Amino acid sequence: MEQLLGSTSHIKGQGEKGNSTGNDTLAYELHGNCYVNITNQCTLKCSFCPKFNKQWDVQGYNLRLSAEPTAADIIQAIGDPGRYHEVVFCGLGEPTMRLSVLLEVAQAIHGRTWVRLNTDGLGNLVQGMDITPELAGKVDAISISLNAQSETVYNHHCRPPQQGTYPALLDFISSAKKQIDDITVTAIDGLVGVDIKACRDIADTYGVKFRRRVLDQVG
Repeated sequence: MEQLLGSTSHIKGQGEKGNSTGNDTLAYELHGNCYVNITNQCTLKCSFCPKFNKQWDVQGYNLRLSAEPTAADIIQAIGDPGRYHEVVFCGLGEPTMRLSVLLEVAQAIHGRTWVRLNTDGLGNLVQGMDITPELAGKVDAISISLNAQSETVYNHHCRPPQQGTYPALLDFISSAKKQIDDITVTAIDGLVGVDIKACRDIADTYGVKFRRRVLDQVG
């Protein structure tokens, strides 16, 4: 996540008091990118997630939503997407939980900047279908939170509410790779039992990129 270039009525910046939906932060700028906050809903209850530790601030932005924004709200909050290196669907929720909004916004801005989705990779499981063909042509890159090298370690830290989550995540990586060229999987260095090298090896097996994240470094 990422330094404010300038404030507008559409994007909430440091010290500002609102945007297109009251005081909710729908889009926020860090490192020259625009991060889009479309939901607080989650598929997981990760022990390391700030919100499950009652912390909703990321780099000075409060990402707690009072209501689920519409696609129009989000598009207005982004403003001109060409101002940014990337527009990233991220926030403190799982964007694929609101797939129709994600797709509508991505389609509206695609081609005007690079569009990236940060996801836990459980969209297919939650939606009950392969969503990756829907993402193709609207999203340029996907970053997938692998988080662990095994189902046991994954379940310990990510606390999925149903069985079969880790295999579904691995299947999503495979499906996404068939639709979109730029796929990265990530894991957090510092979580007990997480083997970063083994996670990197999994990325290599699937022919995708790997990025090491650091525990408690959000944004």
